[in-house]
Amino acid sequence: MGTAGGTFLSIVPNINSEDLVKTIILASVGAIVSFMISLLLKSLQKKHKK
Repeated sequence: MGTAGGTFLSIVPNINSEDLVKTIILASVGAIVSFMISLLLKSLQKKHKK
């Protein structure tokens, strides 16, 4: 726990707000795409079972 906390605190000052925004946007897009693909696969699976 101490090592993880120290690593986190040493990284925080080096993060630019631009990098943070870019990371948030990419994570959001990835989550949305993953959710849409899982819905698509569920839909295809239901059609295949009929």
